[in-house]
Amino acid sequence: MDKTVSEKTDLRSLQLSELENLLTRAGYPKFRAGQLYQWLQQKGVTDLSQMSNLPKAMTADLQENYRISGVRMVDRQISKLDGTQKFLFAMDDDALVEAVFMKYHFGNSVCISSQVGCRMGCRFCASTLDGLQRNLLAGEMLGEVSEVGKITGEKISHVVVMGTGEPLDNYENLVAFLRILTDEKGRNLSMRNITVSTCGIVPRIYALAKERLSITLALSLHATTDEKRRKIMPIANEYTIAELMQAVEAYFTETGRRVTFEYSLIAGVNDSPQEADALGVLAKRVGAHVNLIPVNPVKERGFAHPDRRAVEAFQVRLEKHGINVSIRRVLGRDIDGACGQLRHRVLRGNQG
Repeated sequence: MDKTVSEKTDLRSLQLSELENLLTRAGYPKFRAGQLYQWLQQKGVTDLSQMSNLPKAMTADLQENYRISGVRMVDRQISKLDGTQKFLFAMDDDALVEAVFMKYHFGNSVCISSQVGCRMGCRFCASTLDGLQRNLLAGEMLGEVSEVGKITGEKISHVVVMGTGEPLDNYENLVAFLRILTDEKGRNLSMRNITVSTCGIVPRIYALAKERLSITLALSLHATTDEKRRKIMPIANEYTIAELMQAVEAYFTETGRRVTFEYSLIAGVNDSPQEADALGVLAKRVGAHVNLIPVNPVKERGFAHPDRRAVEAFQVRLEKHGINVSIRRVLGRDIDGACGQLRHRVLRGNQG
């Protein structure tokens, strides 16, 4: 009897060893898993009928009992200022997520979503305005990367899991995604070219450290005191900055990978010289790189973008503490550049 789509296992979400177990249990030779994996992960083919070296009987069996998660483009915005491209993708259940394609001197980067919506409630972010709908499967996250590459015709060299959603709130699917993305028989992307951002779910930071993945962990810090952090990031009600520092120290010890502090500069909120000094102390303690992000204004939040001089003064102040600091290029300012903005606008329009 046919299974419903929601009950069917997503083949694109399975690691090679899992595909091998699945197919050998079904009576197929082990090498067929390698062929299927290559179609799914290296070639990005999601139509079983196009997998020409698979037996027709096997293809029919897979079509009846399994599925391949689909990702289709709903909207696309291209910045006239810098060529940044923002995509609105729909999953098979019509759930909407965002992805962003950005060109840098070091290569092409795609920022993907890990959840449909978000439940973290960070006050400067549009992603959380409509709440959390569900987690994305590993195959759906892989689909975002694949579709951006196909649509742009560009090679993707870097992946950032920093779009809609909190990656560590979708831990198992995230780890599967990372392992497939970096598998030499999969997309074979360098782990060192992958960044995963978190607002700071402390137990999951410790768990990720144990995975021994050579990725960059980016901690969304955004404030230097628990009191101020609680006002803009509800997760701070669960975990203190002291607990976060212990977790990132453990991450560095386990992986040898320096952690990045993401710090969204909000005019009049967290951009004072005193904040810069306090951030310098925290970053020096754990050897962190600091990435300053002039906040993208979100109408519903009322936070203002700091002027360039204030950003540069904050950077200089940090550097006096011996901190390695970068200022994120402001990309896509003429499109829905902030995380969740395009999705939120479309959802509000559909409801209106």
